[in-house]
Formats: sequence, C-alpha cells, structure tokens
Amino acid sequence: MKGIVLAGGSGTRLFPVTKALSKHLLPLGGKPLIYYALSVLMLADIKEIILICNKADLANYQKLLGDGSKLGISIEYVIQPQPKGIAQAFLLAEEQIVDSNVALILGDNLFYGHGFSDQLQKAVSQSTGATCFGYRVGNPECFGVFGFDESGRVNSVEEKPAKPKSNYAVTGLYFYDSQVVSFAKELSPSARGELEITDINRRYLEEGQLRVELLGRGFAWLDTGTHKSLMDAGIFINAIEARQGVKVACLEELAYRKGWITADSLKESARELRHSDYGAYLHQLISEITQS
Repeated sequence: MKGIVLAGGSGTRLFPVTKALSKHLLPLGGKPLIYYALSVLMLADIKEIILICNKADLANYQKLLGDGSKLGISIEYVIQPQPKGIAQAFLLAEEQIVDSNVALILGDNLFYGHGFSDQLQKAVSQSTGATCFGYRVGNPECFGVFGFDESGRVNSVEEKPAKPKSNYAVTGLYFYDSQVVSFAKELSPSARGELEITDINRRYLEEGQLRVELLGRGFAWLDTGTHKSLMDAGIFINAIEARQGVKVACLEELAYRKGWITADSLKESARELRHSDYGAYLHQLISEITQS
C-alpha cells in the first residue's frame, strides 16, 4: 500500500500567516504540522509516501524531509497546480500509485488515541473496497456525514447536509483499493468546482464496498484549518506530552521502534537537532535505549 499526504491548498483561513508559508509547515507542539499526518501513515506501516504540495512550498518540504531515507521511508513529491478538491489527489498521483492500494490523509488533520494502530492495521489489511473513519462531532452539518441503518451499517454519505442523519463526521483519513483512480477519473466537479471525496465514498458505498471504523469517545480527531483550531490542537498536544513525558508524532522514534532506522541514525538526528527540545527528547530516548 502507498500513502498520500495532501498538503496543497492555499490556507486562506490562516491568512496572512499562510501567504508566506504552507499551513502544513506551521509549528504545533514543537513539530511541523505535517509530522502528524506522516506519523499516521507510518503507524500503518506505509513506507512509500507521496506528498502533494504547491510549487512554491516544494523546496521547504524537501529541505525538511528530503527523500524520507532518514526515516526509513521514501517520499516522492507531486505538485498541485491548483486546488480542485480532495479527490484530485488521485489524479495528480496516478503515476505513483500505479495499481497499488492507497491511503490518503489530509495534511492538517491530527489523530490521537489508544488502539489507533490496530484500527489502521485493520484498514491496511483489507485488499478490496474502502475504509473510512467516523468521529462524533457536535456540529455535523459542517462536515461530510455518515448515515447508518438500524443494524449500524453505513447506508449514506452526505457532504455538509442541512439535516444530518447522524453526528458522525467523515475524518480526513481514507483507505482505498486500486479502483480509486478510475473512480476519480469519472467524477464531475461539484457546484463549488471541486472533485469531492464524498462522491468517491458514495461510489464505494453504492458498490457495497465501503467500511466505516468509528473512533471512540476517548479518541481525539482535530482539524487545524483555523487559528483557533490550530491553537486548541497545540494546547492538547502540549498537555499530553507534558503529562506523559513522550512526544506525539516523533517520526524518528517511530521509525526506530519499527526497525526502519538504526540507533546510529537516531543519534545522528539527535546531534543535528541538539539545540531544540525535540533534539533533547531524542537524546533522552537514546539514553533509555542504551540502558535497557
């Protein structure tokens, strides 16, 4: 399976900050926001990643992440000339996807909760169809929304409905089989001129191939598209890290614990980042490893 991080767009809700810098490179909890999306794909054991970004931001992403080899993964970059909807990602990355199944995550989404790795592995293990994740929200009319029948099976997907059929929003994380590219090619732009991911999900539903994993009450899904939501997410991450003494979305730690990089590679990253709190955490991690 391959992974796509959609990190394009213009970030207009965060202007004027994002007039000069991609919102996915803004700091959150001492890390660039893009780290959180990458960590989800890495938790799912996805090592081949396609990062879709604007041409103006490409050099910054390459400077930050390179080709991914320092993390034991591979990263390819694809330019998004103009943002034309989430489903556009499959058309832009068609050459990289080839006939592979693919996971797509929005670069400004943050997921955190116990048991998430197991849910990700379950989604990856499905060789056919699609898996999406639902999260209960208080304002479902602002999101794509799942509807369910009496047995709890999904029976509808609607984009920002005036009268939502449930409180379960469609999160910005999707797993699809290789049909998704051909489905995306058949889409027509919506009234707002975009290729809607909801139409992709509805197509899988019509084919009887859409699965929905619900994220429980102890789980956090945060969208960081506004200044307030970005600040709220930062407070949440800072509270977790201060309480537990661990870093959320520390990519080097994740890569090391999965056996994708060596202890020497971890030490090299710690030396490079030694003047930051992030680097100090890596040094602490190394000390724990050598003592164990």
